[in-house]
Amino acid sequence: MHDSSLRRIANRLTKTLNCDVFIKQTLEHLRTALHVDRVILYYFYSQWRGQITCEAIAKPQFSIVGQRGPDDCFDDGYAALYAAGRVRAISNIETEDIDPCHRDLLLEFHVKANLVVPILTEKGLWGLLIAHQCQATKEWSSQEIEIMQKNARKLAEAAVIRES
Repeated sequence: MHDSSLRRIANRLTKTLNCDVFIKQTLEHLRTALHVDRVILYYFYSQWRGQITCEAIAKPQFSIVGQRGPDDCFDDGYAALYAAGRVRAISNIETEDIDPCHRDLLLEFHVKANLVVPILTEKGLWGLLIAHQCQATKEWSSQEIEIMQKNARKLAEAAVIRES
């Protein structure tokens, strides 16, 4: 499959997911509950290549829907960790020991702190549920992490995700 075909599929899925009321409500609920600037749904449309398909944002300037991460940043090693249920809470991306590629992407998206939870379906790692704090660093509580995990499980059970 050519890259242009994959982009067309991803764009079609983006429109489908953006129209899904349950997903939008879930992301907005999380953004409000966690008091963050942005919550996004990152979908893998092919082997660890993905795109932000849906978002809830506090201000229009925080929008990054449709953005893709660098293809070489997320590899089989990261995928295996998230497929096994890894949760990654970074309170300050400036001081955290993370891959420079990952840090550059987060800086490009104006992220100061992020929380990443896998969306796991019967088929495996479908995508990532991610909370971003853009205006300041943030210490993530165990309760906030649990809220994200619970909602990632709910999203994984949604028909629009299960059937994609």
